[in-house]
Amino acid sequence: RVEGRQVDDVVRGVITKAGYGDYFVHRTGHNIGIAEHGNGANIDNYETQDERVLLPNTCCSIEPGIYLPEFGVRSEVNLLIHEQDAEVTGGPVQEEIVALL
Repeated sequence: RVEGRQVDDVVRGVITKAGYGDYFVHRTGHNIGIAEHGNGANIDNYETQDERVLLPNTCCSIEPGIYLPEFGVRSEVNLLIHEQDAEVTGGPVQEEIVALL
């Protein structure tokens, strides 16, 4: 049993430990349904403190962002939640950062 806010806390903890906690100013992610944003649990302990449980056979986004005064970075992966773990869905995981200038 994992709540959306618990996942947000873990992600936020990693970013804070790296020294960027003050620059992460939104929730970690959201449920994905038929529409882009579904009605299930949000990955959020920042805006809504979502206590709903992440249910097996549902999808969610994990999309933390760090916004410094000079620039910002946001990454997104989508997960399919299983009973005991989760699986990254979609294309291959991006391993390089592309500068847009």
